[in-house]
Amino acid sequence: MLLQPVILSGGSGTRLWPLSREAHPKQFLPLVGDQSLLQATVVRLDGLASPSGAVPVADPIVVCNEQHRFLVVDQLAEQGRRVAALILEPVGRNTAPALTLAALAATAGGADPLLVVMPADHVIADGHAFREAVVRGCALAAEDAVVTFGIVPDTPATGFGYLRKGVADGPAFRLAAFVEKPDEETARGYLASGEYLWNSGIFLLRAGLWLDLLGRFRPDILAACRTAWAGGAPDLEFVRVDVDAFRACPSDSIDYAVMEPYAAQPDARARVVPLDAGWSDVGAWASLWEVSEHDAAGNAVRGDVYTHGATGNLINAQHRMVAAVGVKDLVVVETADAVLVADKAKAQDVKAVTEFLKLAGRSENRYHRCVHRPWGTYEPIDSGDRFQVKRITVKPGASLSLQMHHHRAEHWIVVRGTARVTRGDEVFLLAENQSTYIPLGVSHRLENPGVIPLELIEVQSGAYLGEDDIVRFEDRYRRDSKDG
Repeated sequence: MLLQPVILSGGSGTRLWPLSREAHPKQFLPLVGDQSLLQATVVRLDGLASPSGAVPVADPIVVCNEQHRFLVVDQLAEQGRRVAALILEPVGRNTAPALTLAALAATAGGADPLLVVMPADHVIADGHAFREAVVRGCALAAEDAVVTFGIVPDTPATGFGYLRKGVADGPAFRLAAFVEKPDEETARGYLASGEYLWNSGIFLLRAGLWLDLLGRFRPDILAACRTAWAGGAPDLEFVRVDVDAFRACPSDSIDYAVMEPYAAQPDARARVVPLDAGWSDVGAWASLWEVSEHDAAGNAVRGDVYTHGATGNLINAQHRMVAAVGVKDLVVVETADAVLVADKAKAQDVKAVTEFLKLAGRSENRYHRCVHRPWGTYEPIDSGDRFQVKRITVKPGASLSLQMHHHRAEHWIVVRGTARVTRGDEVFLLAENQSTYIPLGVSHRLENPGVIPLELIEVQSGAYLGEDDIVRFEDRYRRDSKDG
């Protein structure tokens, strides 16, 4: 039976600020190794094989937040990977509606594949062990079992939900119960008993069975998702659902909507496959320290970092040299526009920082200094009264929208590559060290006709320099003003 990966990429990762931001959350970051967490998830099933031979694996279905759609496309393109569908959520409604959209996509042509449901923001160090567990799960799911994967615990963790194992069933166990996050004393008892596993949030079951069970336990979610799917339409390489119908959908998780009530049924075929594969949900800085490589003093460092007499720290330098002297068990994260210093044991409280930034109307919780767009990036360099300077990079073959500004004029200086400029009725090329001027109120477009990135310096001047001062006339990416 065909195995259909479903990758859920809707998280915001606020507890990993300042690396993770709303517009560029943790699943798009290379937190461990050179690949982003999303990219590592995409390739996780490569080479899947059972004792009888290779297991057919389809291109993934990815469900993501609408604002992250171009990040997903770019990261998949870097890997040369395709998707079976890239479904956009106009609003977040948790994992049960997201999986339902994926199941509707998987069964749209009459097929009924096995769905392996994987969050995009997990770390799994031992890919071989993960694939072996998936093969064991496939055998059960092909016989209409609902399979989840339980992480073999090595500490009395209080930050995870737990799964209680029932009687053995071949390579798995009957799923006896879901257990909420325990206190430390209870978690120690769970660990000592050997009867409990961490809840990974990874599932495997037939697509049609998910829809049947959802209709049994949460018909309201199923009805809303069917309406949203039926009212949707393709848009470029994306699948958009009906916004109003999906907005009306109740928000619920896979666990609460289906898995818990189903597992409580006496005749339920709910199974848990133990997974010992170096798993982490990288939910906070302390968990990232745990899965990172350490030096002899227990420091996990990334970037230009020097330590002296420092032990047990996580230090991440993105732009500048960071030196740590005589400190212990700290999290130090340096980015272009923010620095976090926290006690490792209290680093999960970083969410208070993002809440402060949001209430203060600041942008550091939402954007990095270098802002990604479907055509490339821009990064502020300097600003003052009535002026702003940016570095703009345009990908080969990419184009900004044909646009106009009411309140600012712009000067463009090309420093690398070749620019094709539309200014009013004129169209002309600019090479390195050449420049042009875009008067206020004149329609204009910037394109990169070359095969290398186009880099230029843009100087904006005027009474208002906000990103919302933009009127688009044509845009190949079909964005509106809220997309920036």
